[in-house]
Amino acid sequence: MWEKIRKFILAKILKKHYYRTGKCKGCGQCCTHIYVKHFKHVLKDEKEFDKLQYLHKFYADLKIIGKDELGLIFECKNLDPETKKCKIHFWRPGICRRYPQEELFSMGGTLSQDCGYKMEPIIPFKDVLKDVEKKQKRKIIRKWF
Repeated sequence: MWEKIRKFILAKILKKHYYRTGKCKGCGQCCTHIYVKHFKHVLKDEKEFDKLQYLHKFYADLKIIGKDELGLIFECKNLDPETKKCKIHFWRPGICRRYPQEELFSMGGTLSQDCGYKMEPIIPFKDVLKDVEKKQKRKIIRKWF
């Protein structure tokens, strides 16, 4: 019962398509190849990143480790390189607590194969397909009458 209510709220009210299942394995991979999305675009300019560091502490905890066609690639400074554990886990920012989020996939991102989290569709594909087929049948019937 609660699961149905949760799915309804996520899909119909919050307009989400996925929900997170599983738990963190503490591998640290999510902290090493990070893209930062600001407003509607991924950061591509170091000057823009410098400005963002003054807006929120989270940005000050990132360091640039590369750049590709999508944008700048960051790594969290709070990741211990030896243990792969977060040095500030108890005080970590909200963005880290909510990882992974659906937006990751809308940007073309993925989870590593070893990640303990999975992103499950709220409405299974077979249900979406049934709804589409029903709508198509209704359109055909309406054309006849």
